[in-house]
Amino acid sequence: MTAPTETLASLGESGVLGRIFPRLPAGQATLLGPGDDAAILAAADGRVVVTTDTMIHGPDFRLAWSTPHDLGWKATASNLADVAAMGAQPTGLLVAVTAPAGTPVTVLEGIADGFRDACAELAPGCGVVGGDLSVSPTLTLAVTAFGDLGGADAVLRSGARPGDVVAISGALGDAARGLRLLFAEGVDADGEPDADRAAALRARHPREIEAQLAPRPPIADGPAARRAGATAMLDVSDGLLLDAARIAAASGVRIDLATAAVGDEVDLAGGEAHALLAAFPPAASPPAGFRVIGAVHTGEGVTVDGAPAEGRGGWDPYDDWDGHAG
Repeated sequence: MTAPTETLASLGESGVLGRIFPRLPAGQATLLGPGDDAAILAAADGRVVVTTDTMIHGPDFRLAWSTPHDLGWKATASNLADVAAMGAQPTGLLVAVTAPAGTPVTVLEGIADGFRDACAELAPGCGVVGGDLSVSPTLTLAVTAFGDLGGADAVLRSGARPGDVVAISGALGDAARGLRLLFAEGVDADGEPDADRAAALRARHPREIEAQLAPRPPIADGPAARRAGATAMLDVSDGLLLDAARIAAASGVRIDLATAAVGDEVDLAGGEAHALLAAFPPAASPPAGFRVIGAVHTGEGVTVDGAPAEGRGGWDPYDDWDGHAG
């Protein structure tokens, strides 16, 4: 006789937490982890970099395409990239999860394993220090990430100056191609996300699908760029054109991108690359992980090969979600 599936409702909050806590990384900066009303992180610098992000079933992921491990990994990676884009070293994560009461507890265990493995690979020493669980019709992950500047100043979006070079660390285009493949071939005859088709796609196009569902941003290159003298930096999550425009607007400059350096095949509007886009003074040497793809000039906005970039490009959840979940 098959044992009944343990769900969130059957175990209750205390039982679920008892299953999740042992799977989570503690973190080197954690002075007090889960168990009290709040965690305590060491902040020797006296300043803490803080960012937050949500992943919602529907606009941000499809359960038919992503494994629970993917969800924990991607939620970790996207938040770590924001910390790294400030030039900080990630130190801790707070994780809040809402899920339907009938969700098998193995789903949350898989998510927890994704957090553990992503921290270990992308930001060793970073841990999950606490969070919250609640019930909701929609599976949602909300993550708050913390980082340490190590006594240095943060790298803002507003520091780029004419004469700087623009460089990127991380892959461009793979995640966008992966998403297009999933929508084109990872669906059934009615256009609904299909798990078997998605798994087959992953086997045939592992680089593109992995980049979309379980990205590996170059977290260590954020602090390295700060040490190398980066004047501005951000995480390219909404598309190269849109995110470059954010640096240009914050810095009051024009950024010109070179197609030959970016890659002719790269969709400049494709999102979720989680690469690090940075500006460096002309005399500085970008760290080894970066490649130069453009330059900073007087003026405003973004140009491509000297010509105005067409369209806004990039991801906007208010415009781009099709209303489906799957």
